[in-house]
Amino acid sequence: MNYITSILGYLLLHLFVICLQAQVTVQSPPNFTQHVREQSLVTDQLSRRLIRTYQLYSRTSGKHVQILANKKINAMAEDGDPHAKLIVETDTFGSRVRIKGAETGYYICMNKKGKLIGKTNGRGKDCVFSEIVLENNYTALQNVKYEGWFMAFTRRGRPRKGSKTRQHQREVHFMKRLPKGHHTTEPHKRFEFINYPFNRRSKRTRYSSSR
Repeated sequence: MNYITSILGYLLLHLFVICLQAQVTVQSPPNFTQHVREQSLVTDQLSRRLIRTYQLYSRTSGKHVQILANKKINAMAEDGDPHAKLIVETDTFGSRVRIKGAETGYYICMNKKGKLIGKTNGRGKDCVFSEIVLENNYTALQNVKYEGWFMAFTRRGRPRKGSKTRQHQREVHFMKRLPKGHHTTEPHKRFEFINYPFNRRSKRTRYSSSR
């Protein structure tokens, strides 16, 4: 009786091990593409945020996007205009950004009617835009809260409602440009080489490579 019981116990244990191995085999490898997609939709509070300074050149108006003191936004600024200087902050490790006027401190946001407005607080999703690099090398800025609505301006530089925009339209195409004279104001920085003291291993490697 004890012999039969031990055999049954051994069989059950063996069956349990087989089930565990099958379960491990069935598990699929981690999907990093899906992980990156999910993380790009969440505000990044851990990584160091990247801050850039540039102008947005409108393809239709031939001028630059500017944020005025009255919180109005248009694409009528000349190259080098103080109101056209934009501070662009990354919201995630992906391509989502917040755009703020360097002169006024107002963020470019979009309300529920698709109108571009300026806000002092740009933490909401209505103030976050996704940068989409197009095949023609222009950049389109899609609002995160209102997906499918883009920042756009007419030929006269007036803002167009986001509900009437599409990615292929010229009105939503922009080109990033450095502010006038920006590259000449910053001193040229060279690479700095640091000479570390040789240890036994580095000396041996250097001697063998010289031979």
